[in-house]
Amino acid sequence: MKSILLSTLLAGLAAVPLFAQTPLPKVAETFDVDGRKAFVYAAPDPAPGRPWVWHAPTLGGVSLVQRTLYYESFLRAGISIAGHDLGEVRGSPASSAKFTAFYDEMVRRGWSAKPILLGQSRGGLMMLAWATKNPDKLRALVGIYPVFNLTSWPLLRSKPATLADYGLTEAELRARLAEFNPIDRLDGLLKRRVPIFVVHGDADVVVPYEDNTGLLKQRYEAGGGEISVKVIAGEGHQVTPAFFECQELVDFVLKHKTDPPTASPEKP
Repeated sequence: MKSILLSTLLAGLAAVPLFAQTPLPKVAETFDVDGRKAFVYAAPDPAPGRPWVWHAPTLGGVSLVQRTLYYESFLRAGISIAGHDLGEVRGSPASSAKFTAFYDEMVRRGWSAKPILLGQSRGGLMMLAWATKNPDKLRALVGIYPVFNLTSWPLLRSKPATLADYGLTEAELRARLAEFNPIDRLDGLLKRRVPIFVVHGDADVVVPYEDNTGLLKQRYEAGGGEISVKVIAGEGHQVTPAFFECQELVDFVLKHKTDPPTASPEKP
């Protein structure tokens, strides 16, 4: 009888993951970069190289940590989550330069020099704009119904904030779109073979799929880039499990948390 009870107890213990004993951070470490607040949720057991997901937008906090699947999956895999609150920016050279100051500070503090960028909605524009200016400084790019195109949501539905970020009139910005629109400036990412994953709904009327993710997919594939897109039929710009419990997104981030192994040279 004792042996049966002992076996039952051991089996129960074996079913409990070892990492269940390690609590995840519920409060972010914060610090200022040029007067703007930065947030880091550090993985208790960082993976080699101390990888991190850089989430945008960050407005008073990192909303991604409210998504249980992403928060627990990333941190349990040794991937930290961070963000920098610049407010309502739209990817101008000036705001991207402020993001670079945050990136430099993260690297100085010992985090990976190649984060995974995750842009949600307007955060997609922030992240893609920064990525096109710094294609050597990211490991991968992820989007959740992201804005990628300045002529879409930014100039149609968020014109004042967009013009304020660029410090230009609408006529001036439209005349210089080839210079500023990140979806027109993918060469650096293609050259660096940066992989991309996006989940987007085909019924999104706020950030239309065809004008943003669809256009990026078309151009990135035409340039020989690696991009995977999960299109959610009938879903729009909303908070649903399709976007915030996406296992394919988790798998992509975990796959790209570190550099792929380099093939050993063949022995003569």
